[in-house]
Amino acid sequence: MQNSEAMALSAALLAVAGELTRRINDGVVARGFEGMRPAHGFAFARLAPDGATVTDLAVHLGVTKQAASQLVDELVRKGYAERRPHPGDARARLVVLTGAGWACTRAAEEAAAEAVRAWGEVLGEAETRALAERLLRIAPNGAIRPAW
Repeated sequence: MQNSEAMALSAALLAVAGELTRRINDGVVARGFEGMRPAHGFAFARLAPDGATVTDLAVHLGVTKQAASQLVDELVRKGYAERRPHPGDARARLVVLTGAGWACTRAAEEAAAEAVRAWGEVLGEAETRALAERLLRIAPNGAIRPAW
């Protein structure tokens, strides 16, 4: 693949990822979860299913512990997360999703499904499934994080 083709593919993938992030966030907000930002969704991905410490969240998001703590404060204030004693470390606090946080997560899943269904209208069901299979083969293992 030539450099220009690689750049075009890179740009297309980044555009799709950005649009998908926007559509999921817009879908969450449209379902009544006001004040949500894409960064919240990236945090929810780490907090579900078992919770995380602020340090774990900072590593996942690629931010400082102070920035992660501020994000957690915001999620707690909005009622989407709560701090609990950590079962394995008396000095640490575990941040877990509340019922509202889980409901917001389900809204994000619904919005993601809507966005992907739209791809099926353009590509067809078989091509969309093939695209998913191919992307899963090359997708890196690890955190899904925003590109700050």
